[in-house]
Amino acid sequence: MKSGKQETVLLDKKQAQVKAEHFCVYQERSQKEVRYKLVEWGMRGDELEEIISELILNNFLNEERFAKSYASGKFNIKHWGRVKIKQGLKLKGVPDKILQKAIYSINDDDYLQTIEKLASKKASTLNENDPFKRKNKLMSYLQAKGFETDLILLVLKASNLN
Repeated sequence: MKSGKQETVLLDKKQAQVKAEHFCVYQERSQKEVRYKLVEWGMRGDELEEIISELILNNFLNEERFAKSYASGKFNIKHWGRVKIKQGLKLKGVPDKILQKAIYSINDDDYLQTIEKLASKKASTLNENDPFKRKNKLMSYLQAKGFETDLILLVLKASNLN
């Protein structure tokens, strides 16, 4: 009986290089993700570092491009806030300097509008009459989406949702 887990096939350096290029072309990747895949394919030490260097040199791998793409996607599609995006980028092994650049590449006006849109939508679904509990539920929801408390309070006050 076969298990659900795929057997790992070890590749030579050239095969790993080609496969890594395809892996990076398919979607933006962090160095950490690519390193993990290369190790999975049997690459170690100098060979692994040479492949990573080649990928960077030939622009298959670009940490800043990845970080901006990740931040943009998570914000525009999943409506995540900067806090949650930052956590995601940290897990992907993105350096702090690049991470900061990526999360602040999100337009501030769009960011505040998104908080307001999410707050309005959530407020319309709440069956809570107590204004204090209502505000707390909105705050919790928006914080879970990764938005900053001070901005949430600002938006709730400005749009009379608190």
